[in-house]
Amino acid sequence: QVQLVESGGGLVQAGDSLRLSCVASGGTFSSYAMGWFRQAPGKEREFVATISWSGNTIRYTDSAKGRFTISRDIAKNTVYLEMNSLKPEDTAVYYCAARRLGVITFIASAYDYWGQGTQVTVSS
Repeated sequence: QVQLVESGGGLVQAGDSLRLSCVASGGTFSSYAMGWFRQAPGKEREFVATISWSGNTIRYTDSAKGRFTISRDIAKNTVYLEMNSLKPEDTAVYYCAARRLGVITFIASAYDYWGQGTQVTVSS
């Protein structure tokens, strides 16, 4: 079965950069869409970015555009989220998600598999 494991979170200062990793296993991912979501205390789970496994299609939420970059390494079955110019409002638990079929999407309920999350805390 598909498993997703995130890593790379931590405590950083505003303006710093951080790279999150999501290692996928247990599936054949050529037709998958991979996504990053985040959830802050008291907030709904929020879409951040998504990429087709092929890399042909990428989308970001408005707050991530120009600051975050999603990518994947096919050989390592790993998806990355490079976060630059971090702000305190980026503080959240970040989750990796995978969708087996269909086009990339920002809708959390459309994703089939989820990682356990990794905490990102940005201090001012």
